[in-house]
Order: sequence, then C-alpha cells, then structure tokens
Amino acid sequence: MFFIAGAVVLAFIAVGIAVPERLGEITVAVRDGIGQNFGWIYVFSTTVFLVLSIWLLFSRFGSIRLGPDSSRPEFTTVAWFAMLFTAGMGIGLVFYGVYEPSLHMHDPFITASGDPQTTAMQYTLFHWGLHPWAIYIVLGLALGYFCFRKGLPMRPASALYPLIGDRIHGWIGNLIDILAVFGTLFGLATSLGLGTQQISYGLNHVFGLPDGQLMQIAIICVITAIAVTSVVAGVDKGIRRLAVTNMWMAAVLLLVMFLLGPKLFMISMMSTGLGEYLQNIVQMSLSFFSPQGDPDAKAFSEGWSIFYWGWWISWSPFVGMFLARISYGRTVREFIAASLFAPLGVSVIWFGVFGGTGMFYDEATGGAISGVDNEGAATFALIDSFPLPTAVLQLVALLTILVVAIFFITSSDSGSLVVDMLTNGGDPHPVRAQRIFWASMEGVITIVLLVIGGSAALTALQAAAVSTGLPFAIVLLFIAAGLLKALAAERTGTAPVVRAGSKEAVERGDRIPVGRNEEAESSAEETPDPDEGK
Repeated sequence: MFFIAGAVVLAFIAVGIAVPERLGEITVAVRDGIGQNFGWIYVFSTTVFLVLSIWLLFSRFGSIRLGPDSSRPEFTTVAWFAMLFTAGMGIGLVFYGVYEPSLHMHDPFITASGDPQTTAMQYTLFHWGLHPWAIYIVLGLALGYFCFRKGLPMRPASALYPLIGDRIHGWIGNLIDILAVFGTLFGLATSLGLGTQQISYGLNHVFGLPDGQLMQIAIICVITAIAVTSVVAGVDKGIRRLAVTNMWMAAVLLLVMFLLGPKLFMISMMSTGLGEYLQNIVQMSLSFFSPQGDPDAKAFSEGWSIFYWGWWISWSPFVGMFLARISYGRTVREFIAASLFAPLGVSVIWFGVFGGTGMFYDEATGGAISGVDNEGAATFALIDSFPLPTAVLQLVALLTILVVAIFFITSSDSGSLVVDMLTNGGDPHPVRAQRIFWASMEGVITIVLLVIGGSAALTALQAAAVSTGLPFAIVLLFIAAGLLKALAAERTGTAPVVRAGSKEAVERGDRIPVGRNEEAESSAEETPDPDEGK
C-alpha cells in the first residue's frame, strides 16, 4: 500500500508539473461529465446515507459500543467534539462562511425561488448541514465497529468484510484503500493551497507583506512543520490540543463578528434559514434537474449541490477514518447524535453570523462582498466594511488569519494520520517515520503545484479529488449494506469472530486506543506504548 500509493501520488505530481493546463482541462471535463450524467448517483446516495443515519440513531442498535461492551470513551466530550468538528469542515466554514450566502443571493435560481436572502441561507445550510455528516457517519461508524469491536484493520476495505470476507486483503481491498489515499491526500493538498492563498492575502491586507510565491512557500513550510510536529506527537498530545485551541479561537472570532454585525438580521437569518431548510429538506434532497429543465436550476445544482456531494464523498475516507479513530468506546447513538446534530447547530450559528453579516453589507455596499476576485478575500472585504478604526479592523483580520492557519494545521495533521493508517495496513498507531513522510508530502505537493502549475494545477487537483467521489459513493453504499448485515448478525447472536485471534486482541486492547475503564487502568503499566521503539 505504501509504495503503490506513493507511486500514484508521484505520477500525478509529474504530470501536473509537465502539462498543468492540459491536466486541468481533462480533470475538469471529467468532473463536469460526472455532474451531468451521474449526478443522480450523488443525490440518491447522500439521501440514503442521511435516512440510514437517522434510522440507526433511534434503532435498537444504538446501544452497541465501538469497542468491547466494557469500553469507555478515550477522550472527553469537549475534546472529542473539537477534533470531530475541526477535521470535518472547520476550515470550510471560515473559507466560505461569508462568501457562499452572499454569492447565492445573486444567483438567478435563488432570486426566482423566493426571498433571496432566506433562500440563500436555506441552500447554504443544505450544503453544509446534515447531508455531509451523514456521509462521514456511514464510513466512520463502520470502521469504528469493525476495527474496535471486531479487530479488523482500520481501512475502508475492512467495512466490506461481511460481503466479501477475506478478499478485503486482496486486490479489491487495496484498490479501495488506494482510492481513499488519493482522495484524502490530494483533497488536503488542494485545501492547503487554497488556504495558503487566503492567508497570504490576509497578511498582505494587514501588514502589507508581498502576496507572491515566496510568501506562499514560506506559509506552507511553517504550516507543514507544525503539522508534522503535531502528528508525530500523536492524537492526545498533538492533534487534540490543537483542535481544542482552535475551537476556542473560532468561538472568539464568532463572538467578535456577532458583536460587530447587525444582530437582529443575523438572528433572523438563523431562524428563517433553518426553518426553510428543515421544511424543504426532502424536496431539496431528491432534486435532480434534467437537461431539458430549468437551465438556472440545473446550473445551480451542478455547480453547487452536486459538486459539494462529490467533494464530501471524496473526503469521507479522511473524515470518516479520523472520526472512527477518536471515537473508541462511544455508543452508536452517541456517535451519530454528536456527528449529525452538533455540527448542524454550529453551521446554523456560523453562517447566520458570518453569512448574514456578509449579505447585509453586500447589499449596503453594492456587491463589495460577492464581487471579490476569490473566495478567501470575502471575509477581509467584510471586515473592511465595518465602520470602525483601522487598528480595530486589523486586529479582527489578524484573528481571522490565525483561525484559518490553525484550522489548516489541524486538517493537515489529522489527514496525515489517516493516510499513515491507510498505508500502514490500517494500524491506528502508524510508524513515526511514515507520519513524517506523508505530512511532509502534503506540503511538497502543494509547493510544487503552486510554483509550477499555479491556479491551473490546483484546479486540476480539486477536480480530480472531487471526481473520486463517484466510485467511492458506490463503495459507501456497499459499506452501509455490510454494516447493517453485521449489526443484525450481532443482535441475533450469529456474528462470527472476524479473524483468528482478533476477538482476543480487541478484548485486550491490543493496538487499539483503550478507553478509561477499570480494565485499561489496571493494566496501563503492563501495556507498552505502541509507538515505543519505532
């Protein structure tokens, strides 16, 4: 897995360096073709995942733990949610929080559908609400169950064991895992590139520093170095601490924006936007517009909704595996409830504050927010719209830059950990040298593509990562079927031991993060550190 995945990554980099514009044309054409001809698969699969998640939440399977029956959670609820949120979509909220609702407000499909502001908020919540997290839940729940309760390696192929048995260790399983590595690594590299451009723009905006390639390379090197340190330190000492810090800093930024913005308008957008979203969620979930239908509706669906579904699905191996890794000892009901409803609540508040303020000042300034050259500049354009002294505006902009930077660091280190696990046979405690390699590779890929290929290479990278959502959507449907089959077998007492010795390994806590239960605490001194000596 390590050498095959590494070869695929290096081959793509080589092509991106040699013919970045041609590669961009091909990958964008593939992405657009998928949206036009196979977008219905995204619509169908995401709806199935949401229905399945809600059903499992209230089903008799909700009390099953992701681990032995005696296991207890490894992390506190606050730390667990902080890691869950920052890995899932934290950086996306900062990046698109102001820009997306403001841009939707001027879309022909939105303006023809009713009140532009309310409808813009409705569709923004649709793209960032329940559906993305339902996608993550399916894979994360399956991996947590099969790894921590059945002793299988933490790799997407393990979730297919009830359907194909030991063939998960053959070429079929390897192909699925390579696809997961591809989507995760290039998705992270794309986000790192976009985030680097946003941070570079912010530094130029606040301090007047040159917004060029040298600055972007320096930013990537700093972020990568911190991410490497974090991922080497491990989940508890590195990723958890950064995630908790980031959550509180984001909360401070949210509070500042709320105090500066139009409060009644923001509250109105939260309430009415959420109401319209929940009232129309069934209709929106099942909408797929034919080529002969309304061209504005079709363009909006393909350009936003179907694009987002492919993006979330391509990221599901990264987020799903990371959620599984930090959820040892949680029950199925805890896992689903926290992963489904807590992020929705945060999204409602975040987009209500940032998006609502953005829409308010976009109208007041004649389109200064929605008319920016790139998405990352929208937040700084909004900050400049506040009638405050320059020094105060610079402090708010600096806080925004810090939040963006730490969000990218937490995404990078958690993503690197996932790739490490995939290329290390699904071991939740990958080798340190391998952690350093993959975390460093993300930075190298981003630097190479930014310097040589520029925006064309990043566009190709993003389109290629999103295109992996189509085959993985089908894989996720089979994973959901395998999970249901395993849960039903366990409840009837017919679930077999997955592999020889694995049941005992799970009960001992071998190679698995052990929760805070009496058995773990009594044997803590006898169990060696999994990373010791590597």
